[in-house]
Amino acid sequence: MTPRLPGRLPAQLPTIAVVSLGGATGASARYGAALLWPTAPGAFPWTTLLVNAVGCAVIGVFMVVITEVWTAHHLVRPFFGTGVLGGFTTFSTYAVDFQRLVAHGRAGTGAAYLGLTLLAAFAAVWSAVWATRRVRVWRQT
Repeated sequence: MTPRLPGRLPAQLPTIAVVSLGGATGASARYGAALLWPTAPGAFPWTTLLVNAVGCAVIGVFMVVITEVWTAHHLVRPFFGTGVLGGFTTFSTYAVDFQRLVAHGRAGTGAAYLGLTLLAAFAAVWSAVWATRRVRVWRQT
């Protein structure tokens, strides 16, 4: 007996495919950053912090561009926003980095890392949205 796919699944296959491809691309870029700038055991994970901040800034620019500037193909957002940037930003590694800091007796540094990462992520998104909107207005005048 051949299993039947749910009715909507075939229609969702392009979205699933582009999210998967984008995720592999973003995760590969994140892995490359970790290879270029490795973090020693118990050291402050600056690479993960930077990757998350940069990814959040790109998310801010991207969302303004595709919602206010450019009418994108319906697969652009799942590919780039969910896939590439979801794979690139690494909040799972963020949690593991915190756990490693605590395991190395650096709970205070871990707590600072948790707070600094959240602050950097929110600041990156907000400032990127603000700057992108300012550039958009400037270009229209």
